[in-house]
Amino acid sequence: MRIRYAGIITRKDSPEVHRVGEELAAWYEKRSIKAELDLIDPDMDMLTILGGDGTLLHVADHASHLGIPVVGINLGDLGFLTEVAAEEMYPVIETILAGKVYIEERMMLKAKLLDENGKPSGKTSFALNEVVIAKGTTQPMMRLGCWADQEYITTYKADGLILSTPTGSTAYNLSAGGPIAHAELRTILVTPICPFMLESRPVLLSPRTRVTTRLAPPSTDVRIMVDGRQCWTMQANDFLVVKTAAKPLRLISSPHKGYFTILRNKLNWGGRESGYPLPDAVSRL
Repeated sequence: MRIRYAGIITRKDSPEVHRVGEELAAWYEKRSIKAELDLIDPDMDMLTILGGDGTLLHVADHASHLGIPVVGINLGDLGFLTEVAAEEMYPVIETILAGKVYIEERMMLKAKLLDENGKPSGKTSFALNEVVIAKGTTQPMMRLGCWADQEYITTYKADGLILSTPTGSTAYNLSAGGPIAHAELRTILVTPICPFMLESRPVLLSPRTRVTTRLAPPSTDVRIMVDGRQCWTMQANDFLVVKTAAKPLRLISSPHKGYFTILRNKLNWGGRESGYPLPDAVSRL
């Protein structure tokens, strides 16, 4: 992977992060690499994201459409997607420039809202983490009919519904009691939020599935959030259609951190032990 032209995306409203971005741009220029700050150009070979997961989610749609690999530098809070720590930034980028790079293809979701006659409401949206149907704090529980392609699944009686990717399985889906799906899997997770019936369990569907959800009356004026941004207001009898997007996000992962290492360190999943090596006699089998 040869880097000749790099983009640097900085967290909005943060002068300190912008300053780090300017320093990184100068660092790139010293290595004869053209660098642009807060701009995405189709000719770029890589995007460097400076901020938190929200900053990466903000550009995931654009980057995936253009097929530009993305590396996330955590200058925010949790930094599950932006897995490279601030102090690791230059060594990791040096490793990338040396060609020692692993690019994961992270599945994206494509969502559109239709009225009861099948007419689209607004433009299509794309999600790296999840698409969420969520009621307001004072609204009653919703009834959400759900189909996998043309097959009826069930009608969820719940405070909402999360449709997530494996990448998003460790976000809102996890908080709502959904399963963790390894980031390199391809599946659509359907997780009800606070379901009325405890047997309304999350399901994992094929990535080839088209998931359709209908809001049953009397519920109406319900928010649809795409990666934390409100994209639509769903009315009674509207349909939300979600399926796998044609193009994944190409995410450059750290060569020194495995998926479960990140889970332990970022989410304290299973404790933060460094791990137990598998004996050679077993690992060679």
